[in-house]
Amino acid sequence: MGALLTRRTHGVYIIAATPFTESGAVDFDSLDRLVAFYEGHGVTGITILGMMGEADKLSPEERHQVVDRVLARTDLPVVVGVSDPGLASLCALGRYAMERGAAGVMVAPTRGPAREDRIEGYFHAVAQGLGADVPLVYQDFPLSTGVAVSPALIRRLSQDLPQMVMLKHEDWPGLTKISALRDHEADPAVARLSILCGNGGLYLPQELARGADGAMTGFAYPEALVQSVALHAAGQVEAAEDLFDRYLPILRHEQQPGWGLALRKHILMRRGAIACAATRAPGPRLGARDIEELERLMRRTEIRLKER
Repeated sequence: MGALLTRRTHGVYIIAATPFTESGAVDFDSLDRLVAFYEGHGVTGITILGMMGEADKLSPEERHQVVDRVLARTDLPVVVGVSDPGLASLCALGRYAMERGAAGVMVAPTRGPAREDRIEGYFHAVAQGLGADVPLVYQDFPLSTGVAVSPALIRRLSQDLPQMVMLKHEDWPGLTKISALRDHEADPAVARLSILCGNGGLYLPQELARGADGAMTGFAYPEALVQSVALHAAGQVEAAEDLFDRYLPILRHEQQPGWGLALRKHILMRRGAIACAATRAPGPRLGARDIEELERLMRRTEIRLKER
């Protein structure tokens, strides 16, 4: 069992894929391999059942099975995505995960009118339903949810709800949001908020420079995230960005809307982390030319890294 999330949590919490067989069943043997792969590349923690984990395509029983398998396999802190249209289902999964040793749960705002009073009321209801002892991550991903919120609302929620200890920052563009949140903390009365960033890590060097504590995303080269964050934390800012730049072509390719998950799973398969690159239907499937293109980028990435 890993430590609970706090307002000082930092590092790289990798967003885990959910491996499937060609027939669409959850591949638990590959899930074991994937956890070992992430551990071997030095991640700080693991986040499961996120959007990249295809959680919305899993049955409640499968979600429980994934939680059980990962928590049994690793001593790293594990964050569980519990977003659900139904508040009762969300809270039930959250309590299940915490009882089995999760470090915290992640929740995105529900789709609907982008009114801040609606979002504020929703997160108060989530916090009450989960309980004050459950560390809560606000997933701020308006490109997916359609719900954009201001830094002021995030700060207000963080102040009013002591258990909301982390922001998963995926607003795009969103660098000014990070700066605004850190500027708030110049006031001693304002509690610090841990900020880990997503979007595949596409803007990670700039986000770290703005005050982010690390990454929470699923780039299929987790070592790029781990090493970049470590170098930046050590004060080697230019070295961190130089290293990160070597991965940019394939990272950018992996960020294609609609196709990114299939690309990412193919890379994980080619790197030996999972047995099959299938997404669960309905989901994208790469063609021969897509694969040829991607594997060329993988070869170019390896050459760039050897040159370094």
